Amino acid sequence: MRERILPLLLILATLSCHAADRVHLYSGEAAVADQGSAEREGALPRALEQVLQKLSGLRQFEGYALVAPALSRAPELLLSYHYREVQLPRPDGGVQEDLRLVARFSESAVDQMARELELPFWPPVRRPLLVWMVIDDGLGRRIMPVEFLYAQQLMSDVADGRGMLLEWPRPDEDGAYPVDDQILWGGYTEDLVAAPGQGILIAAARREGPEWTLRVNLGYRGQHWTWRLNDIYLEAALTEGTQIAIDQIAAVDSIAAADLGRWRQEITVTGLADAEDYRRCINYLQGISIVDGVEAISARAGSVSLRLDLTAAPRYLEESLESGGFLLWTEEDRSYRLAGSGSDDR
Repeated sequence: MRERILPLLLILATLSCHAADRVHLYSGEAAVADQGSAEREGALPRALEQVLQKLSGLRQFEGYALVAPALSRAPELLLSYHYREVQLPRPDGGVQEDLRLVARFSESAVDQMARELELPFWPPVRRPLLVWMVIDDGLGRRIMPVEFLYAQQLMSDVADGRGMLLEWPRPDEDGAYPVDDQILWGGYTEDLVAAPGQGILIAAARREGPEWTLRVNLGYRGQHWTWRLNDIYLEAALTEGTQIAIDQIAAVDSIAAADLGRWRQEITVTGLADAEDYRRCINYLQGISIVDGVEAISARAGSVSLRLDLTAAPRYLEESLESGGFLLWTEEDRSYRLAGSGSDDR
């Protein structure tokens, strides 16, 4: 049995500006051959489909027969559009240039369409997925080798299209990563440290003759998954592995259409030392995607009772508070206590 290794403090950074950018949930992209009207008309439904993918967490809409005909309404929902040129690296060192239509659609109209189609809802507050890559190309095992930078960029492009950002570790001043490659090669996501609520993906690839064997491990919200992929092209296996990881995360976080609606929930929060604690608490609750409003009902020394307006069933609020680690449930008092207030271990 392997000896458990103490969690490591990771130095987190981004490969590019991806993790710092906001996810544009109501903008979709589609490749076009030119900027003519015929190409634009053909691309708008595909761009709207991408928006519905971002909002629902679904990669495909099997079982939702009304989605395909609904996409023809894309011109009605369109607010603005522009074009952008995308340059994606190729394994041979060249560059693939794509022209894409970027279409922004009405938030209220798209939300209404998603409700009518009874699609699940993937809350928009999503932490970037932390991705580690370890490659054995037959000459040795290396962490995040620079010659595979093109694969990382392709993975980020795929994730952007699903409404998920990727975050990549950065080496220290000596070019080393603060992690044992045995942890990565073994796929031990539970031995890696990330921000609260952040998922960790480990992609471990080995070249075996003309084919790559890829094992992907994903750790998210206390759950762990693993799967294997084989392909002649490593980038194909890595991008498919990224898609599967996002499928898993979205499945955990998505809210079923039947659970969407209007609810009110009252909670009590204790351990508030001053006005700053109260402000932090309110800001935190307002930042939860299903919380539509927060109202103070009563207050006394160190605690406050709040009424929350919710857009989904209360159990989703409970799950969010449990995974967030900011407010800790105390069974004895049937209330939440601000983390770090001094009585968290009761």
